[in-house]
Amino acid sequence: MFFADVAYAMGAQGGAGADAGNPLMSMMPLILMFVIFYFLLIRPQQKKAKAHKDMLGALKKGDKVLTGGGMYGRIEAIDGDVISVDLGSGLIVEVNRSFVSGLADRAPKSAKPSKGDK
Repeated sequence: MFFADVAYAMGAQGGAGADAGNPLMSMMPLILMFVIFYFLLIRPQQKKAKAHKDMLGALKKGDKVLTGGGMYGRIEAIDGDVISVDLGSGLIVEVNRSFVSGLADRAPKSAKPSKGDK
């Protein structure tokens, strides 16, 4: 008999006016969550991707770069999406343009300068 009293009490509170709220107000938490996610996650990621794309488009011969594999080097030649990178000691590797992580201010201390560096 205890459960019947609880069910009766819950039914009395609900009433017919519970579903008559503003539909916009019921969607407000979802809209607010989307706005927060947009400004905290989506927009900064888009800005970072755009800056990386612009950096890849501005690469030129002689730039010091850091590859996706963690190798520092100097660009020797660019042929479309293929970039020839001099890693030092005459070792030249070819990498895809999209595998350049960023520009390096300077090569690491352990790297030896190539013949053209002075």
